[in-house]
Amino acid sequence: MQVIGTALEELLVSAKNQDCLTVGVHESAKVMNVYPDNVACCVLVIDEEYECDIARQIHFTLIQAFCFENDINIVRVNDIERLASIVGIDESEESKDVHCILITSPNVDSWKDPALDKLRLFCKESRGMYEWVPTITLPER
Repeated sequence: MQVIGTALEELLVSAKNQDCLTVGVHESAKVMNVYPDNVACCVLVIDEEYECDIARQIHFTLIQAFCFENDINIVRVNDIERLASIVGIDESEESKDVHCILITSPNVDSWKDPALDKLRLFCKESRGMYEWVPTITLPER
């Protein structure tokens, strides 16, 4: 499991460096609506706030349904602070919502990343075990 957490971290860093990240629930929904074929993966954060926030649960349900319908890999992580630090969102940026992050590519065939391949394989194996939205633990720093 540590290997897939490291692969996700590497993928997020690589996508950030290539300007292929969309951060935020509303921003992600816009991108998925206009450019669904450019979405390589969706990362959702499950935290304690999630349990009490009905609006976020509805957004997540809709995002997950869209991802399933468009064959977009989707994973969950449970450490919002760690995820924010990986994608370079500082805690003082309260306006930034890191509860949903899309890894996008202007041309899916042009972006080959071993970490993306690992994540795709992990998602495929998880679906084979009826775990449709697997949870990944990000490595500690």
